[in-house]
Amino acid sequence: MTTQHTLRRIGQLAGAVVCVAALSACTTAPVAPQAAAKPALQSMLAQAGAASSAGQKEQAVALWKQAAVAYPADKSPWLSIAQTRYEAGQYGDAIINAEEVLVRDPNDTLANSIIAISGLRLSTRSLSDLSRQNNLSGSIRTESQDLAKLLRESLGENVLVPPAPAPVQQAAAPARGKAAAKKGRAKQQDEASADPFGALK
Repeated sequence: MTTQHTLRRIGQLAGAVVCVAALSACTTAPVAPQAAAKPALQSMLAQAGAASSAGQKEQAVALWKQAAVAYPADKSPWLSIAQTRYEAGQYGDAIINAEEVLVRDPNDTLANSIIAISGLRLSTRSLSDLSRQNNLSGSIRTESQDLAKLLRESLGENVLVPPAPAPVQQAAAPARGKAAAKKGRAKQQDEASADPFGALK
């Protein structure tokens, strides 16, 4: 009797174990495959640098942008993009990307330089256009003069854009009359269009 009771107990326990095993097999979630490891930053930068050296600038920029997404705290991809845009004369884009560098490292000298020089080149271009159109007046003119003064003081220069050396002329008798005055005005206009900062000195 005791043996039968023991065997029955063992049979019940074995049946319970089988049921639990079957149920746990049904509820176990499948193991998710491991995500592919993201490439190392240096590898991504090297690949972009190789594309840039091969003259494939837009492909390099796309690779640097991928590196910036993969490593959002790193400034290196943004700095490379800013420098590439600056070298291409795309000063607005260069400034935008250099600002991304400064978000990550406010003391980055190269990014600050790219912003300063790109800004000056954009300003020079705009002032040159305004000078040609003779539309530099009012508060814009005053603000431009203040900016030119600040730049002169910062650079320690009396003149922002040095004048071109005067051509050597042979001694000639001084011209008189209206023709000479007209010629002098034409020369001043030529100098003003050649030097966009001429009105700001």
